[in-house]
Amino acid sequence: MRAVTTVEEMKALDAEAQRRVGLETLVQRAGAAVARAALQLLGGSYGRRVVVVAGPGHNGDDGRVAAQRLRRRGARVEVVPAPGRGATEPRRLPGCDLVVDAAYGTGFKGDYVAPEPPPGVPVLAVDIPSGVLGDTGEAGEGAVRATATVTFAAWKPGLLLGRGPELSGRVEVADIGLDVSGAQAHLVEDLDLACLPARAREAHKWQTALYVAAGSPGMMGSASLCSRAAMRAGAGMVRLGVPGASPGDLPANEVVAQALPRSGWAGEVLAGAERCHALVVGPGLGRSDEVAGAVRRLVAEAPVPVVVDADGLNVLGPAAAVAEVVRARRAAGRPGVVLTPHAGEFARLAGSPPGADRLAAARGLSRTSGATVLLKGSTTVVADPGGRALVAAAGSSRLATAGTGDVLSGMIGAFLAMGLGPLEAAGWAAHAHGRAASWGPPRGLVAGDLIDLASAYLSSVAGGG
Repeated sequence: MRAVTTVEEMKALDAEAQRRVGLETLVQRAGAAVARAALQLLGGSYGRRVVVVAGPGHNGDDGRVAAQRLRRRGARVEVVPAPGRGATEPRRLPGCDLVVDAAYGTGFKGDYVAPEPPPGVPVLAVDIPSGVLGDTGEAGEGAVRATATVTFAAWKPGLLLGRGPELSGRVEVADIGLDVSGAQAHLVEDLDLACLPARAREAHKWQTALYVAAGSPGMMGSASLCSRAAMRAGAGMVRLGVPGASPGDLPANEVVAQALPRSGWAGEVLAGAERCHALVVGPGLGRSDEVAGAVRRLVAEAPVPVVVDADGLNVLGPAAAVAEVVRARRAAGRPGVVLTPHAGEFARLAGSPPGADRLAAARGLSRTSGATVLLKGSTTVVADPGGRALVAAAGSSRLATAGTGDVLSGMIGAFLAMGLGPLEAAGWAAHAHGRAASWGPPRGLVAGDLIDLASAYLSSVAGGG
Protein backbone atom coordinates (compact mmCIF):
# COMPACT_ATOMS: atom_id res chain seq x y z
CA MET A 1 0.00 0.00 0.00
CA ARG A 2 1.22 3.50 -0.83
CA ALA A 3 1.07 6.25 1.79
CA VAL A 4 -1.48 9.05 1.39
CA THR A 5 -0.75 12.28 3.29
CA THR A 6 -2.84 15.40 3.73
CA VAL A 7 -1.43 18.87 3.06
CA GLU A 8 -0.81 19.51 6.77
CA GLU A 9 0.80 16.11 7.25
CA MET A 10 3.10 16.71 4.30
CA LYS A 11 4.09 20.13 5.65
CA ALA A 12 5.17 18.49 8.90
CA LEU A 13 7.08 15.75 7.06
CA ASP A 14 8.76 18.31 4.82
CA ALA A 15 9.79 20.44 7.80
CA GLU A 16 11.28 17.43 9.56
CA ALA A 17 13.21 16.45 6.41
CA GLN A 18 14.52 20.00 6.01
CA ARG A 19 15.93 19.84 9.53
CA ARG A 20 17.49 16.47 8.77
CA VAL A 21 19.01 16.96 5.30
CA GLY A 22 18.37 20.61 4.41
CA LEU A 23 16.02 22.37 2.04
CA GLU A 24 18.50 22.59 -0.81
CA THR A 25 19.04 18.83 -0.83
CA LEU A 26 15.29 18.21 -0.97
CA VAL A 27 14.83 20.68 -3.82
CA GLN A 28 17.68 19.07 -5.77
CA ARG A 29 16.15 15.62 -5.29
CA ALA A 30 12.70 16.82 -6.32
CA GLY A 31 14.06 18.64 -9.35
CA ALA A 32 15.97 15.55 -10.41
CA ALA A 33 12.79 13.46 -10.17
CA VAL A 34 10.95 16.00 -12.32
CA ALA A 35 13.74 15.99 -14.90
CA ARG A 36 13.67 12.17 -15.11
CA ALA A 37 9.90 12.21 -15.63
CA ALA A 38 10.29 14.92 -18.28
CA LEU A 39 12.86 12.85 -20.18
CA GLN A 40 10.48 9.89 -20.22
CA LEU A 41 7.72 12.03 -21.71
CA LEU A 42 10.08 13.61 -24.23
CA GLY A 43 11.64 10.32 -25.30
CA GLY A 44 15.03 12.00 -25.33
CA SER A 45 16.55 15.38 -24.58
CA TYR A 46 18.91 16.74 -27.22
CA GLY A 47 17.25 19.58 -29.12
CA ARG A 48 13.91 19.13 -27.39
CA ARG A 49 12.14 22.33 -26.38
CA VAL A 50 10.73 22.59 -22.85
CA VAL A 51 8.79 25.38 -21.17
CA VAL A 52 8.81 25.40 -17.37
CA VAL A 53 6.06 27.47 -15.73
CA ALA A 54 7.65 28.28 -12.36
CA GLY A 55 5.89 29.80 -9.38
CA PRO A 56 7.44 31.80 -6.55
CA GLY A 57 7.59 28.97 -3.97
CA HIS A 58 9.29 25.63 -3.54
CA ASN A 59 7.19 24.12 -6.34
CA GLY A 60 8.77 26.66 -8.67
CA ASP A 61 12.22 25.88 -7.24
CA ASP A 62 11.70 22.22 -8.15
CA GLY A 63 10.87 23.28 -11.70
CA ARG A 64 13.91 25.53 -11.97
CA VAL A 65 16.22 22.71 -10.83
CA ALA A 66 14.61 20.42 -13.41
CA ALA A 67 15.24 23.09 -16.05
CA GLN A 68 18.94 23.20 -15.18
CA ARG A 69 19.25 19.42 -15.43
CA LEU A 70 17.40 19.28 -18.74
CA ARG A 71 19.66 21.96 -20.18
CA ARG A 72 22.69 19.89 -19.21
CA ARG A 73 21.16 17.03 -21.20
CA GLY A 74 20.90 19.18 -24.32
CA ALA A 75 17.31 20.37 -24.10
CA ARG A 76 16.38 23.96 -24.90
CA VAL A 77 14.51 25.17 -21.83
CA GLU A 78 12.63 28.39 -21.22
CA VAL A 79 11.48 29.24 -17.71
CA VAL A 80 8.46 31.54 -17.57
CA PRO A 81 6.88 32.99 -14.43
CA ALA A 82 3.56 31.56 -13.31
CA PRO A 83 0.59 33.91 -13.58
CA GLY A 84 -0.54 35.44 -10.32
CA ARG A 85 -3.64 34.28 -8.50
CA GLY A 86 -5.57 37.27 -9.77
CA ALA A 87 -5.13 36.41 -13.45
CA THR A 88 -8.43 36.02 -15.32
CA GLU A 89 -7.34 35.19 -18.89
CA PRO A 90 -4.94 32.42 -19.91
CA ARG A 91 -1.87 33.35 -21.90
CA ARG A 92 -0.49 31.14 -24.66
CA LEU A 93 2.86 29.48 -24.02
CA PRO A 94 5.56 29.46 -26.73
CA GLY A 95 6.00 26.47 -29.02
CA CYS A 96 7.64 23.49 -27.32
CA ASP A 97 7.68 19.73 -26.96
CA LEU A 98 6.79 19.66 -23.24
CA VAL A 99 5.34 21.97 -20.60
CA VAL A 100 6.41 21.51 -16.99
CA ASP A 101 3.81 22.88 -14.58
CA ALA A 102 5.73 24.02 -11.49
CA ALA A 103 3.48 26.96 -10.65
CA TYR A 104 1.71 26.10 -7.39
CA GLY A 105 1.74 22.99 -5.23
CA THR A 106 -0.51 21.31 -2.68
CA GLY A 107 -0.84 24.38 -0.49
CA PHE A 108 -2.60 26.36 -3.22
CA LYS A 109 -5.98 27.90 -2.43
CA GLY A 110 -8.27 29.85 -4.72
CA ASP A 111 -8.66 29.90 -8.50
CA TYR A 112 -5.78 29.52 -10.92
CA VAL A 113 -5.83 30.28 -14.64
CA ALA A 114 -3.13 28.14 -16.22
CA PRO A 115 -1.25 29.28 -19.34
CA GLU A 116 -2.38 27.41 -22.45
CA PRO A 117 0.10 24.84 -23.78
CA PRO A 118 0.49 24.54 -27.55
CA PRO A 119 -2.06 22.08 -29.00
CA GLY A 120 -1.11 18.43 -28.49
CA VAL A 121 1.89 19.19 -26.23
CA PRO A 122 2.08 17.03 -23.07
CA VAL A 123 2.09 18.65 -19.65
CA LEU A 124 4.05 17.34 -16.65
CA ALA A 125 2.75 18.58 -13.29
CA VAL A 126 5.04 18.92 -10.27
CA ASP A 127 3.54 17.38 -7.10
CA ILE A 128 -0.06 18.22 -8.12
CA PRO A 129 -1.55 20.04 -11.12
CA SER A 130 -1.65 23.74 -10.29
CA GLY A 131 -5.12 24.85 -9.28
CA VAL A 132 -6.11 21.46 -7.80
CA LEU A 133 -6.68 21.61 -4.04
CA GLY A 134 -4.40 19.20 -2.24
CA ASP A 135 -6.89 17.67 0.19
CA THR A 136 -10.06 17.54 -1.89
CA GLY A 137 -9.26 17.50 -5.61
CA GLU A 138 -11.49 20.52 -6.14
CA ALA A 139 -10.42 22.63 -9.11
CA GLY A 140 -11.64 25.55 -11.16
CA GLU A 141 -11.96 25.53 -14.92
CA GLY A 142 -8.55 27.16 -15.28
CA ALA A 143 -6.63 24.41 -13.47
CA VAL A 144 -3.83 22.54 -15.22
CA ARG A 145 -4.78 19.38 -17.07
CA ALA A 146 -1.66 17.23 -16.91
CA THR A 147 -0.56 14.30 -19.00
CA ALA A 148 1.45 13.04 -16.05
CA THR A 149 2.21 14.14 -12.50
CA VAL A 150 5.31 13.45 -10.46
CA THR A 151 4.44 13.75 -6.80
CA PHE A 152 6.80 13.42 -3.86
CA ALA A 153 6.99 10.81 -1.10
CA ALA A 154 3.27 9.98 -0.95
CA TRP A 155 -0.02 10.31 -2.74
CA LYS A 156 -2.02 13.44 -1.92
CA PRO A 157 -5.80 13.18 -1.42
CA GLY A 158 -6.29 15.77 -4.14
CA LEU A 159 -4.79 13.39 -6.70
CA LEU A 160 -7.41 10.79 -5.79
CA LEU A 161 -10.56 12.79 -5.02
CA GLY A 162 -12.81 15.20 -6.89
CA ARG A 163 -11.40 16.29 -10.24
CA GLY A 164 -7.89 15.25 -9.24
CA PRO A 165 -7.83 11.92 -11.11
CA GLU A 166 -8.99 13.45 -14.40
CA LEU A 167 -6.54 16.38 -14.18
CA SER A 168 -3.46 14.49 -12.92
CA GLY A 169 -2.95 11.97 -15.71
CA ARG A 170 -0.51 9.19 -14.91
CA VAL A 171 0.89 9.68 -11.41
CA GLU A 172 4.42 8.71 -10.34
CA VAL A 173 5.41 8.86 -6.67
CA ALA A 174 9.07 9.85 -6.33
CA ASP A 175 11.08 9.12 -3.19
CA ILE A 176 13.03 12.23 -2.15
CA GLY A 177 13.86 11.13 1.40
CA LEU A 178 10.75 12.09 3.36
CA ASP A 179 9.79 9.56 6.05
CA VAL A 180 6.16 8.55 5.42
CA SER A 181 6.32 5.38 7.52
CA GLY A 182 3.95 6.91 10.06
CA ALA A 183 1.23 7.71 7.53
CA GLN A 184 -2.26 6.87 8.71
CA ALA A 185 -3.83 6.63 5.25
CA HIS A 186 -2.84 4.37 2.36
CA LEU A 187 -3.87 3.69 -1.22
CA VAL A 188 -4.87 0.08 -1.90
CA GLU A 189 -3.11 -1.61 -4.82
CA ASP A 190 -3.41 -4.96 -6.58
CA LEU A 191 -0.37 -6.31 -4.76
CA ASP A 192 -2.11 -5.89 -1.41
CA LEU A 193 -4.75 -8.42 -2.37
CA ALA A 194 -2.06 -11.01 -2.98
CA CYS A 195 -2.06 -11.22 0.82
CA LEU A 196 -5.64 -12.52 0.99
CA PRO A 197 -5.67 -15.70 3.07
CA ALA A 198 -5.54 -18.84 0.95
CA ARG A 199 -7.58 -21.90 1.84
CA ALA A 200 -5.55 -24.60 3.49
CA ARG A 201 -5.41 -27.99 1.80
CA GLU A 202 -7.67 -29.50 4.46
CA ALA A 203 -10.03 -26.50 4.67
CA HIS A 204 -13.77 -27.01 5.07
CA LYS A 205 -16.66 -24.71 4.18
CA TRP A 206 -17.51 -23.60 7.72
CA GLN A 207 -14.08 -22.08 8.28
CA THR A 208 -15.08 -19.09 6.14
CA ALA A 209 -18.84 -19.17 6.60
CA LEU A 210 -20.92 -15.98 6.36
CA TYR A 211 -24.48 -15.20 7.43
CA VAL A 212 -26.47 -12.73 5.34
CA ALA A 213 -29.70 -11.26 6.74
CA ALA A 214 -31.26 -9.60 3.71
CA GLY A 215 -34.24 -9.44 1.41
CA SER A 216 -37.99 -9.44 1.89
CA PRO A 217 -41.00 -10.64 -0.13
CA GLY A 218 -40.75 -9.00 -3.55
CA MET A 219 -37.25 -7.69 -2.81
CA MET A 220 -35.04 -10.72 -3.31
CA GLY A 221 -32.57 -9.24 -5.81
CA SER A 222 -30.38 -7.55 -3.20
CA ALA A 223 -30.22 -10.67 -1.03
CA SER A 224 -29.29 -12.87 -3.98
CA LEU A 225 -26.59 -10.50 -5.29
CA CYS A 226 -25.02 -10.04 -1.86
CA SER A 227 -24.98 -13.76 -1.07
CA ARG A 228 -23.64 -14.89 -4.45
CA ALA A 229 -20.96 -12.20 -4.38
CA ALA A 230 -19.81 -13.44 -0.98
CA MET A 231 -19.37 -16.96 -2.31
CA ARG A 232 -17.50 -15.77 -5.39
CA ALA A 233 -15.24 -13.64 -3.17
CA GLY A 234 -14.22 -16.65 -1.09
CA ALA A 235 -16.82 -17.44 1.56
CA GLY A 236 -17.01 -21.24 1.86
CA MET A 237 -20.61 -21.22 3.05
CA VAL A 238 -23.25 -18.50 2.91
CA ARG A 239 -26.39 -18.82 5.01
CA LEU A 240 -29.10 -16.42 3.87
CA GLY A 241 -32.01 -15.52 6.14
CA VAL A 242 -34.96 -13.66 4.57
CA PRO A 243 -37.63 -12.26 6.94
CA GLY A 244 -41.20 -12.93 5.87
CA ALA A 245 -40.25 -15.02 2.85
CA SER A 246 -42.01 -18.15 1.70
CA PRO A 247 -39.97 -21.13 0.51
CA GLY A 248 -40.79 -20.26 -3.10
CA ASP A 249 -39.19 -16.83 -2.69
CA LEU A 250 -35.76 -18.19 -1.85
CA PRO A 251 -32.97 -18.38 -4.45
CA ALA A 252 -32.13 -21.83 -5.80
CA ASN A 253 -28.33 -21.83 -5.97
CA GLU A 254 -25.33 -22.67 -3.79
CA VAL A 255 -26.48 -20.30 -1.04
CA VAL A 256 -28.20 -22.03 1.88
CA ALA A 257 -31.35 -19.91 2.20
CA GLN A 258 -33.88 -19.90 5.01
CA ALA A 259 -37.26 -18.22 5.36
CA LEU A 260 -37.43 -16.28 8.63
CA PRO A 261 -40.62 -15.19 10.42
CA ARG A 262 -41.97 -11.71 9.72
CA SER A 263 -41.32 -10.62 13.30
CA GLY A 264 -38.92 -11.67 16.04
CA TRP A 265 -36.42 -12.97 13.51
CA ALA A 266 -33.28 -11.45 15.03
CA GLY A 267 -32.95 -14.34 17.47
CA GLU A 268 -32.84 -16.88 14.66
CA VAL A 269 -30.17 -14.88 12.86
CA LEU A 270 -28.07 -14.68 16.02
CA ALA A 271 -28.36 -18.43 16.49
CA GLY A 272 -27.41 -19.06 12.86
CA ALA A 273 -24.50 -16.64 12.99
CA GLU A 274 -22.86 -18.48 15.89
CA ARG A 275 -21.37 -21.02 13.47
CA CYS A 276 -20.34 -18.33 10.99
CA HIS A 277 -17.44 -15.86 11.01
CA ALA A 278 -19.18 -12.67 9.86
CA LEU A 279 -22.64 -11.22 9.32
CA VAL A 280 -24.02 -8.91 6.62
CA VAL A 281 -27.31 -7.22 7.43
CA GLY A 282 -29.47 -4.79 5.51
CA PRO A 283 -29.84 -5.22 1.73
CA GLY A 284 -33.51 -5.34 0.75
CA LEU A 285 -34.87 -5.72 4.29
CA GLY A 286 -37.15 -2.68 4.13
CA ARG A 287 -37.43 0.06 6.74
CA SER A 288 -40.22 -0.99 9.09
CA ASP A 289 -40.06 -0.63 12.87
CA GLU A 290 -39.65 -4.40 13.07
CA VAL A 291 -36.60 -4.24 10.82
CA ALA A 292 -35.16 -1.33 12.80
CA GLY A 293 -35.39 -3.23 16.10
CA ALA A 294 -33.93 -6.38 14.59
CA VAL A 295 -31.00 -4.59 12.96
CA ARG A 296 -30.11 -2.76 16.17
CA ARG A 297 -30.22 -6.02 18.12
CA LEU A 298 -28.02 -7.78 15.57
CA VAL A 299 -25.46 -4.99 15.59
CA ALA A 300 -25.40 -5.01 19.39
CA GLU A 301 -25.34 -8.77 19.96
CA ALA A 302 -23.88 -10.61 16.96
CA PRO A 303 -20.84 -12.61 18.09
CA VAL A 304 -19.04 -12.00 14.78
CA PRO A 305 -17.99 -8.90 12.77
CA VAL A 306 -20.99 -7.14 11.20
CA VAL A 307 -21.40 -5.29 7.88
CA VAL A 308 -24.39 -2.93 7.82
CA ASP A 309 -25.54 -1.84 4.37
CA ALA A 310 -28.51 -0.30 2.55
CA ASP A 311 -31.76 -0.56 4.56
CA GLY A 312 -29.75 -1.54 7.61
CA LEU A 313 -28.05 1.85 7.57
CA ASN A 314 -31.33 3.68 7.12
CA VAL A 315 -32.94 2.14 10.21
CA LEU A 316 -29.96 2.39 12.57
CA GLY A 317 -30.56 6.08 13.19
CA PRO A 318 -28.08 8.96 13.40
CA ALA A 319 -24.45 8.54 14.35
CA ALA A 320 -25.11 9.14 18.04
CA ALA A 321 -27.63 6.27 18.12
CA VAL A 322 -25.19 4.03 16.23
CA ALA A 323 -22.50 4.90 18.77
CA GLU A 324 -24.69 3.69 21.64
CA VAL A 325 -25.19 0.32 19.96
CA VAL A 326 -21.51 0.00 19.06
CA ARG A 327 -20.44 0.93 22.62
CA ALA A 328 -22.63 -1.83 24.02
CA ARG A 329 -21.11 -4.22 21.54
CA ARG A 330 -17.58 -3.18 22.40
CA ALA A 331 -18.28 -3.45 26.14
CA ALA A 332 -19.29 -7.08 25.59
CA GLY A 333 -15.99 -7.77 23.80
CA ARG A 334 -17.56 -8.36 20.40
CA PRO A 335 -15.66 -7.68 17.15
CA GLY A 336 -16.04 -4.65 14.90
CA VAL A 337 -18.78 -3.14 12.76
CA VAL A 338 -18.50 -1.83 9.18
CA LEU A 339 -20.93 0.80 7.87
CA THR A 340 -21.08 1.22 4.08
CA PRO A 341 -22.91 4.48 3.26
CA HIS A 342 -23.17 6.26 -0.05
CA ALA A 343 -23.40 10.06 0.14
CA GLY A 344 -27.12 10.15 0.92
CA GLU A 345 -26.89 7.52 3.65
CA PHE A 346 -23.84 9.31 5.03
CA ALA A 347 -25.86 12.54 5.32
CA ARG A 348 -28.57 10.76 7.29
CA LEU A 349 -26.02 9.21 9.63
CA ALA A 350 -23.80 12.26 10.10
CA GLY A 351 -26.42 14.99 9.83
CA SER A 352 -24.76 16.62 6.82
CA PRO A 353 -23.31 15.55 3.44
CA PRO A 354 -19.71 14.36 3.31
CA GLY A 355 -18.50 17.43 1.40
CA ALA A 356 -15.38 17.61 -0.73
CA ASP A 357 -12.94 16.37 1.93
CA ARG A 358 -14.09 12.78 1.90
CA LEU A 359 -11.11 11.52 3.87
CA ALA A 360 -11.93 13.86 6.75
CA ALA A 361 -15.63 13.03 6.44
CA ALA A 362 -15.12 9.26 6.71
CA ARG A 363 -12.74 9.70 9.63
CA GLY A 364 -15.21 11.99 11.39
CA LEU A 365 -18.17 9.61 11.11
CA SER A 366 -16.03 6.66 12.15
CA ARG A 367 -14.83 8.54 15.20
CA THR A 368 -18.38 9.58 16.13
CA SER A 369 -20.03 6.20 15.55
CA GLY A 370 -17.23 3.95 16.77
CA ALA A 371 -17.56 1.83 13.60
CA THR A 372 -15.38 1.43 10.54
CA VAL A 373 -16.92 3.59 7.80
CA LEU A 374 -16.74 2.90 4.06
CA LEU A 375 -17.80 6.03 2.18
CA LYS A 376 -18.70 4.93 -1.34
CA GLY A 377 -17.68 6.84 -4.44
CA SER A 378 -15.59 6.52 -7.58
CA THR A 379 -12.81 6.87 -5.05
CA THR A 380 -13.97 5.04 -1.92
CA VAL A 381 -12.57 6.02 1.47
CA VAL A 382 -12.56 3.64 4.46
CA ALA A 383 -11.69 4.88 7.96
CA ASP A 384 -11.60 3.32 11.40
CA PRO A 385 -12.17 5.03 14.77
CA GLY A 386 -8.42 5.31 15.38
CA GLY A 387 -7.94 7.48 12.30
CA ARG A 388 -6.42 4.86 10.01
CA ALA A 389 -7.77 5.01 6.47
CA LEU A 390 -7.60 3.14 3.18
CA VAL A 391 -8.35 4.71 -0.18
CA ALA A 392 -9.65 2.58 -3.05
CA ALA A 393 -9.33 4.51 -6.30
CA ALA A 394 -10.28 1.71 -8.72
CA GLY A 395 -13.96 2.66 -8.98
CA SER A 396 -15.59 4.18 -12.04
CA SER A 397 -18.94 5.11 -13.54
CA ARG A 398 -19.35 1.46 -14.60
CA LEU A 399 -20.48 0.82 -11.02
CA ALA A 400 -23.30 3.36 -11.26
CA THR A 401 -25.92 0.67 -11.75
CA ALA A 402 -28.41 -1.01 -9.44
CA GLY A 403 -27.14 -3.76 -7.16
CA THR A 404 -23.41 -3.11 -7.24
CA GLY A 405 -23.52 -1.96 -3.61
CA ASP A 406 -25.07 -5.30 -2.63
CA VAL A 407 -22.19 -7.06 -4.38
CA LEU A 408 -19.70 -4.96 -2.42
CA SER A 409 -21.30 -5.75 0.95
CA GLY A 410 -21.13 -9.46 0.16
CA MET A 411 -17.45 -9.17 -0.74
CA ILE A 412 -16.69 -7.33 2.50
CA GLY A 413 -18.52 -10.02 4.44
CA ALA A 414 -16.50 -12.74 2.72
CA PHE A 415 -13.21 -10.99 3.52
CA LEU A 416 -14.25 -10.63 7.17
CA ALA A 417 -15.15 -14.31 7.27
CA MET A 418 -11.64 -15.09 5.98
CA GLY A 419 -10.22 -13.34 9.05
CA LEU A 420 -9.33 -9.86 7.79
CA GLY A 421 -9.88 -6.93 10.14
CA PRO A 422 -12.71 -4.48 9.39
CA LEU A 423 -10.50 -1.79 7.81
CA GLU A 424 -8.64 -4.17 5.50
CA ALA A 425 -11.76 -6.19 4.63
CA ALA A 426 -13.64 -3.07 3.57
CA GLY A 427 -10.74 -1.34 1.83
CA TRP A 428 -9.52 -4.40 -0.05
CA ALA A 429 -13.05 -5.37 -1.08
CA ALA A 430 -13.69 -1.84 -2.40
CA HIS A 431 -10.52 -2.05 -4.51
CA ALA A 432 -11.40 -5.52 -5.83
CA HIS A 433 -14.94 -4.34 -6.58
CA GLY A 434 -13.67 -1.46 -8.70
CA ARG A 435 -11.00 -3.50 -10.44
CA ALA A 436 -13.49 -6.24 -11.26
CA ALA A 437 -15.75 -3.64 -12.90
CA SER A 438 -12.80 -2.53 -15.07
CA TRP A 439 -12.64 -6.06 -16.45
CA GLY A 440 -16.21 -5.79 -17.70
CA PRO A 441 -17.81 -3.93 -20.60
CA PRO A 442 -17.54 -0.13 -20.46
CA ARG A 443 -21.24 0.15 -21.29
CA GLY A 444 -24.03 -2.04 -19.96
CA LEU A 445 -22.23 -3.67 -17.03
CA VAL A 446 -24.79 -4.97 -14.51
CA ALA A 447 -24.34 -6.13 -10.95
CA GLY A 448 -24.77 -9.79 -11.85
CA ASP A 449 -21.81 -9.54 -14.24
CA LEU A 450 -19.69 -8.09 -11.46
CA ILE A 451 -19.95 -11.22 -9.33
CA ASP A 452 -18.15 -13.46 -11.82
CA LEU A 453 -15.72 -10.68 -12.75
CA ALA A 454 -14.78 -10.34 -9.08
CA SER A 455 -13.99 -14.04 -8.88
CA ALA A 456 -11.81 -13.81 -11.99
CA TYR A 457 -9.97 -10.72 -10.73
CA LEU A 458 -9.35 -12.16 -7.26
CA SER A 459 -8.09 -15.39 -8.77
CA SER A 460 -5.60 -13.42 -10.88
CA VAL A 461 -4.12 -11.49 -7.95
CA ALA A 462 -4.58 -13.83 -4.98
CA GLY A 463 -4.54 -17.27 -6.53
CA GLY A 464 -6.37 -20.10 -4.78
CA GLY A 465 -8.70 -19.29 -1.94
